[in-house]
Amino acid sequence: MSNVDFKNYFETYFKNYPNKDGYFGKYGGQYLPPQLIEPFNEITEAYQTICKSASFINELRRIRKEFQGRPTPVYHCEKLSRLFGNMQIYLKREDLNHTGAHKLNHCMGEGLLAKFLGKKKLIAETGAGQHGVALATAAAFYGLECDIYMGEVDIKKQAPNVARMKLLGARVIPVSHGLKTLKEAVDAAFEGYLKEYETSIYCIGSVVGPHPFPMMVRDFQMVVGEEAHAQYKEMTGEMPDTVVACVGGGSNAMGIFSAFLKEPVKIVGVEPMGIGEKKGEHAASITFGKEGILHGFNSLLLQNEKGEPDPVYSIASGLDYPSVGPEHAFFHDINRVEYTSASDEEALEAFFLLSKYEGIIPALESSHALAYAIREARKPNASGSILVNLSGRGDKDIDYVIENYGIDFLEKLDKKRNKK
Repeated sequence: MSNVDFKNYFETYFKNYPNKDGYFGKYGGQYLPPQLIEPFNEITEAYQTICKSASFINELRRIRKEFQGRPTPVYHCEKLSRLFGNMQIYLKREDLNHTGAHKLNHCMGEGLLAKFLGKKKLIAETGAGQHGVALATAAAFYGLECDIYMGEVDIKKQAPNVARMKLLGARVIPVSHGLKTLKEAVDAAFEGYLKEYETSIYCIGSVVGPHPFPMMVRDFQMVVGEEAHAQYKEMTGEMPDTVVACVGGGSNAMGIFSAFLKEPVKIVGVEPMGIGEKKGEHAASITFGKEGILHGFNSLLLQNEKGEPDPVYSIASGLDYPSVGPEHAFFHDINRVEYTSASDEEALEAFFLLSKYEGIIPALESSHALAYAIREARKPNASGSILVNLSGRGDKDIDYVIENYGIDFLEKLDKKRNKK
């Protein structure tokens, strides 16, 4: 599509997608065990009722302003931009959202929906722990119980967030089967929800899962894009040349992309390439995946010949998922969003550079998007502007990074590159 086509196409896009069955093109849908069809229909009906309700919208706006601290700012990285040349790097500072990431945007909405439905407990999975902390925060705010399922590998990597969840009153349930990471945590959370669906609601942590969650989480995250669009225009008088975000499941990316889809702007999603292109070395679902069903929805999936999910890996616990949100798969098919990748090493370099030159410690997840911006800024004769969704702060990652890579990572990286 041309820029003109995009403008016309996306004028009414959010009224048409997903369709009534939850599909974005051929992706999405609702693939559920029989006993969960009615509970998910209940969630869909309730959401479609209250999302148009003035009282619900006004309450969510009040919570965002008074409790979350929204709007979060757009920030110009002047020193980091000068380091590489003429390309100007900007950040949408979701790390300044309460609890330190974008996740609270949809968790507060899901919690409010749970109250509307008369549910007593919130159930979810978490990888990096940011969704778990955000949902535990929402549960505390609304006076609800909270169960968070988390892989044992991620529990060790993300100890600060585990402590926060427990401090907020959530029950953190270790998952010890399989690779003991995000995919297994989702499996276990679904099993837990099956046992308690009458009194609980499963609050999915990204734009994945059965309908209506890809739509619902996207809608709650659209506040990120709406703010960034207005803020950037006010700061510069124009649109950025490029908007970029990391993509695991893809909620932060959908949040910021949503407001720029009809603009003549390049939009880029950055997947985790980990330590290589072999199976089990990365979690680049769009780059290497094929159409398949996982966790109740159809999308692009890293899978073996039998259609079973492949093992995945990323230094960023929030990105090591073998599939991707169905709307991202759709945007890939229609060529509206360019999907690329960044390695662990590139993400680590971005992590240290932003910390050193701007005094902002980014989450390892967000560092993948920043790594793309740095890669582009380093190109000969690079110019223009790039807006990065800094989806979370890196407090949770500091101990893990220093213990495994050292405080002198940049110096070691320079030596490694000079040898080459």
